[in-house]
Amino acid sequence: MELKDTYKTIEFAPSSVLFKEKNSKFFGYAFPIESEDQLKPILERLRKEHPQAGHFCYAFQIGTETLTYRANDDGEPSNSAGMPIYGQIQSFSVTNILIVVVRVFGGVKLGVGGLISAYKNTAQVLLKTCEIVEKTIDIHYSLSFDYAFMNKVMRVIKEKKLVIVNQEIEIQENSANAIGKIEIKTRKKNAELVFGIFNSIFEINIKQL
Repeated sequence: MELKDTYKTIEFAPSSVLFKEKNSKFFGYAFPIESEDQLKPILERLRKEHPQAGHFCYAFQIGTETLTYRANDDGEPSNSAGMPIYGQIQSFSVTNILIVVVRVFGGVKLGVGGLISAYKNTAQVLLKTCEIVEKTIDIHYSLSFDYAFMNKVMRVIKEKKLVIVNQEIEIQENSANAIGKIEIKTRKKNAELVFGIFNSIFEINIKQL
């Protein structure tokens, strides 16, 4: 069985969507995130944009192989907002994403069923407007070697179509030798092969980051 090393996400926040139900307005927002630390400033910004709103309900999922998620009802009845939003994140199989649905109350109570439907529909319509992209799960390696072997290293990098993330040359004190240091990345399914190639070249030190 081939190793799965891709995931689906969004690269940028799309325009917000507006869903209306019995005079209540539900504004849907999606954001690409990689850390829960990004949540607070986004919510603060939306609260400034919607001072008249009563609820800022959200769900997020972060990670590729180990997933972290959270769903928040922000004062709505339990499981009537955050989980319906999260259900759509699962339905579209996306990760590294935050969805916030801002509710402006319209004077008519929707009931738990109405709220579940409204939050789910807002998230669904929003995700349909998103440009969903597929990305690879990448493994990063650090290579260090005597500068004299630079051509040998670069040849493997070119042959295996590896991506150079960072590259530097370190001049040794009291020595004519220079040490080459390169950080590379490769998709996970090729990682073992790439490690084996560099590890078999005696003059090159490779370690996973």
